[in-house]
This record gives sequence, structure tokens and C-alpha cells, in this order.
Amino acid sequence: MNTVFPAFRRITLPLAACNTVTQASRAVLAVVGPSLAVEFSLSATALGLLSAWMFAAYACSQLPVGLSLDLFGARRTLSVLSLVAAAGFACFALAGGLAGFEIARAITGIGVSAGLIGLMKGNSQYYGRTQMAAMTGYAMMIGSLGGFAATLPAHALLPLIGWRGVFWLLAAAACAIALWVWISVRDIPVSETRERRSLASEIAVIGAIYRARLFWRFVPAVSMMTMLNFTYQGLWSGPWLRDVAGMDGGARAGTLTLYAIGLLLGSSVMGQASSRLQARGHHPLLVPWIAGGGLAVVQILLILRPTQPAVVTTIWVLMPFFASAGPVGYTVISQMFPRDQVGRVTTAINTLTVAGVFLLQTTIGQILDLWPRTAAGGWDPHGYSVALGFTLVLQVVAAWCAVQVGTRTEGGVLF
Repeated sequence: MNTVFPAFRRITLPLAACNTVTQASRAVLAVVGPSLAVEFSLSATALGLLSAWMFAAYACSQLPVGLSLDLFGARRTLSVLSLVAAAGFACFALAGGLAGFEIARAITGIGVSAGLIGLMKGNSQYYGRTQMAAMTGYAMMIGSLGGFAATLPAHALLPLIGWRGVFWLLAAAACAIALWVWISVRDIPVSETRERRSLASEIAVIGAIYRARLFWRFVPAVSMMTMLNFTYQGLWSGPWLRDVAGMDGGARAGTLTLYAIGLLLGSSVMGQASSRLQARGHHPLLVPWIAGGGLAVVQILLILRPTQPAVVTTIWVLMPFFASAGPVGYTVISQMFPRDQVGRVTTAINTLTVAGVFLLQTTIGQILDLWPRTAAGGWDPHGYSVALGFTLVLQVVAAWCAVQVGTRTEGGVLF
């Protein structure tokens, strides 16, 4: 503990704070999105694209961000990008229409693109193999506080400062976190003596990772959990609660706050359980596999369109609880590759994940637009069920890929 705590305080904690900005940037649109849709007459497709712009920019940033972490370290990379995220929030607060919102979301996506990679890279350097999942879980738990802040507290502030004021507060928070990272974090050595990689060699390593059979075997199932979390926390949970469950603004914000709490609890529980089971010789992906099954059940329940408040709330707490096993799976998969490739492996997984979120958010919007808008300006509940059926099928296909080939464990590493 004497060796773990200083690293957690100096490295993991401020880097986890960067993830609070990331989580807030995803969750805030679920709160203000319904208002924006009415105020600016946005269709479901337009709203989905608006949210997805951040993930598109996030995906495009992954390769240069991975290179930056290797060449310049987490301190400079995350400090600068946190300021970029602040600029994105400020641009959103100043925007007067869809085009401005899309540009602002893209800037924000670039700004939050290094949080998870920098965190996992730092953890891989400072903690042992069986500690990484637990420490990553703790960090993701801290990061989920951003999702909490962007729900009920943000909704409570809306009558006082409006949605533009909420985005100005997010900009200020991102600036403060940039300063914290700059003061606290010291550049994390990728290795003590490894030479710097050129962009060409970085691309070559990424290409080798993408060609690896085990990458395509395990990553789709793990990524799908995170895709679903980002897709619904980032946008479609709020409209679902309005159009299917019939909740007003306050009730939606309360449920979305509990969603954030479910993510917070899940991050801690999943990380701890994975580390303990792995230390006892169990399959490293056991926890993500179990959580994936739970997430499938949650989607089936949502397809049935429950309306009882207690049932609805329970389901939306369980979704992030199970989905929080996604980053735990990232940690496990990164251990299947050489230690000095952890950043690039995480980059490869992240790119696939956020590209998937872009497609899911826009596809769900297109599915919802197949039905006429309701009298209240929302979308037909049947469309949500069809969309959930679509994502459930994708998750089943991803799980099928993961079980096609037998596995063996040698020295704690999957092959």
C-alpha cells in the first residue's frame, strides 16, 4: 500500500479527473438534448449526429494521441487536451445552431480523446498485472462522477443559468483539471530506455495489433458493452425515459443521476472482482463475460417497454453497472500484448469503440425517424424497441465471435 498510494494520488487520481470531463461531455447531452431538439427543431437523426460528432472526432484523434503519449508523456498531452475540451464546451455555449453545435462537439471529442488511454498507460507502468484492473476500476469510478454532475445537478441548474451556463461550467472545470494534471503528474516513462517511435512505426504497430487474431476475437464483445453505455448515457437514455416511460424533466434527471451512480458502483465492483478472480487463477475475462450476459438481459427488458417508475429506474441502473465491465476488459486485453504496446492496444480498442458509438447513435436516430413524431414532439416507443433489438443482435454476434476458438492460459496471459 505504501507504494500504491503515492502513485494513485500523483498519477491515477488526476488522470481519472480527466475522465470526469469525458463522462460529463457524454452525459450532458442526454439532459439538454430533449430541450435542444424542441428549441432548434432537431430530428432524431440530427440529434444522433450531433452527439456522434464528438465520437467521430474522438476516433480520428486516437492515433496521434497515442503517439503524443509516447513522445511527450501524459502530463503535457492531457493538460493540453483538457484545455481543448474546455474550448469545445465554450464553443457549444456560444453556438446558435446545429452547425455550431456539431463543430463544438467535434472539438470536445478531440479534447477528451486521451483520458482513457493516458490513464491505462499510466496504470500499466505503475502497478502489477493483478492490480491494474482494480486501479482502473477505481479510476473509472472517479470518472463516473462527471456523469453524475452532468445529470441531476445540471438539470437543477438549467432554470438558473440555462443550458449555455451549464456548458460554461464544464469549460471552467476542464481548465481546472488541466492545471491539476500539469502540477501533479510527472511524465510517465513508456519504458526506461525505449527509443522514441516515428509516426510510421506507430502506424505499423497499430496495423499489427489490428491484424492479430486474438484482438478480433475478444475486442468486439468487450467494446460492445462500452458502446452501449456511451450510446445511451451520451444521448438516447433521456429521450427513452421521456417517450417510453413518460417521465418529465425532473424525473428523467433523477433517473439519469442514478444511471451515473450505477456506473460508479459498477466500475468499483467490476474492477475489484476481476483483479481478485485473476489473482486466484480464474479466467481474466470471466467478469466481462458475466456482465455481458447481464447487459443482454437489460436490453430485453427495455424492449418490453416497462413504465413502472421503480422497474424503469432499476433497469437503467443495471445497464451502466454491467456496462462498466467494458474498461476492465480493455485492461485484460492489453495484457495479452507486449507491455510497451499497452497505449497502442488501448488506442486500437478505443478507435473501434468510438467508431461504433458514432454508428450506433446515428443508426438509432435513423430508426426512430422511421415513425412519425408524436404529438408531444418525441419519438414513437416502437422505434426504441426496434433499435434495442438491433443492438442486442450486435452484442450476440460479438459474443459468438469470442467463444468460437478455445482458450488457454499460460502465466496469467491469454493466447
